Amino acid sequence: MVAALGFTALAAALAAGCGGGDGDTLTFGTASDPVVLDGALVSDGESLRVIDQMFETLVGLEAGTTKIVPELAESWVASDDGLEWTFTLQDGVTFHDGEPFNAEAVCFNFDRWYNFSGPLQNSSVSYYWQTVFRGYAENEDETLDPSLYESCTAQDELTAVIRITEPSSAFLGALALVNFGIASPKALTDYEADAGTVDEEAGVFQPTGTYGTEQPTGTGPFKFDSWERNDKLTLVRNDDYWGEKAKLGTLIFRPIPDNAARLQALQTGEIQGYDLVEPQDIETIEADDSLQILDRPAFNVGYVTINQAQPPMDNLLVRQAVAHGLDRQAVVDNFYAGRGEVAHQFMPPLVEGYADQVTEYEYDPARSRQLLQQAGLTLPVAIEFWYPTEVSRPYMPDPRRNFEAFAASLNESGFRVTARNAPWNPDYLGRQQNGTAGHLNLIGWTGDYGDPDNFVGTFFQSQQPAWGTNEFPNREIMDLLNRAERETDIAARTALYQEANQKIADWIPGVPYVHTSPALAFQANVTGYTPSPVSLEEFASVEFTEGGEEE
Repeated sequence: MVAALGFTALAAALAAGCGGGDGDTLTFGTASDPVVLDGALVSDGESLRVIDQMFETLVGLEAGTTKIVPELAESWVASDDGLEWTFTLQDGVTFHDGEPFNAEAVCFNFDRWYNFSGPLQNSSVSYYWQTVFRGYAENEDETLDPSLYESCTAQDELTAVIRITEPSSAFLGALALVNFGIASPKALTDYEADAGTVDEEAGVFQPTGTYGTEQPTGTGPFKFDSWERNDKLTLVRNDDYWGEKAKLGTLIFRPIPDNAARLQALQTGEIQGYDLVEPQDIETIEADDSLQILDRPAFNVGYVTINQAQPPMDNLLVRQAVAHGLDRQAVVDNFYAGRGEVAHQFMPPLVEGYADQVTEYEYDPARSRQLLQQAGLTLPVAIEFWYPTEVSRPYMPDPRRNFEAFAASLNESGFRVTARNAPWNPDYLGRQQNGTAGHLNLIGWTGDYGDPDNFVGTFFQSQQPAWGTNEFPNREIMDLLNRAERETDIAARTALYQEANQKIADWIPGVPYVHTSPALAFQANVTGYTPSPVSLEEFASVEFTEGGEEE
């Protein structure tokens, strides 16, 4: 719990959240600090939430949906063969540093990502480039696939033509990812965006330039002001914004890792909103007339990864034993307050390609022990099980409680679990992505755009260190997902993803256990915040009202 605010600090915090005037300030409580403020070099939601306020992509998502809408590109057209995409850009847009946004800037950014080298090719760093575009101009890792991206040409000032190497039905939707926000070429160069090293154990980029920590420069409705790590990150309104200007004058992100402390901070007025509300806190918030709950559409999956690089997890019988040894129903029933459902696939049911039937693994300790003995192992089988600390996620409000429940059911099922943990940022994420987080670990995924490729394609299509190897070790599934991404007929594509989901369930690279409908909490006089299924909301439309309850 945080210490109670002194009178002066409390008064200042409350005043900062008052409605009226051009100087309104909203403070939003986050679970952790960002890693770095460069979308190309991060994959975590806390970093992307802040980046999303400062940067814009060629295409975006309609508020509250996964529908693709124009953003920096006002229109686009694909060639008949699907290999050439022509984007007509918005006119009159400038970067925060005053530099013009144009087709050359678009191509500069794409060519920057394509030409990443050295530490920037680390899969934990440029994770989303590898997920969407696979490889680079010169792959330094032989397991990387050839790049989907081929070139970008500035046909004229407001026309950018992007060529890809093969048809991709997921390409346009992927461009809505915050990771592909267009940055000022001058700022990227002047402040050495690509300079730095990678912590090989944690897999986190450590910048030596100042771009990602002091000079992030996009075109968005907010611009960077200051960052005091472990205290607050401050953005201010971009008064030269090309579209509708932000209603808030200042937007502050304050890291408060503890769930109870975030709730207390909301109740005292230290913050005016926060995400990842614990299910058991919802009733308390709803009973307070000065507060409100907003619901985010379910678009996620929580799962336990199984690291096949660490024996005996390379044995299918052992993975089946893990699946039968996890009491998923008890975890969902006890820790999600009716806002979760047991997951059996690595995508939520509303995504095209969800299979009507897959192999399911009910909790059955006796069956689990039988499978371990069938694998030739002596009981109990010792395993390491990792979980993150100092964080909560939409699919995992309290990681420790989930872990403890799962560890108990596994210990009843022929395993002997050793608990391991690490702070979410940077250690746990890096370990999880590079496969050094033991035999099992807790993680999850909130979709970035409304396409099955963003779920099972992200997990299983190409290089996936998150599964403990340099490449996901099932070429049949990978090839099936490659075919599905290239398929442009919707019905045929859906059938391919359904087949992939069935094969994934039989292979058991991990165990999905929950889909959730997360909640956010705000002061009652905060309006204009539209929860997004992909957990990235614009704050530009947010404002305070005098009347209290949202109208």
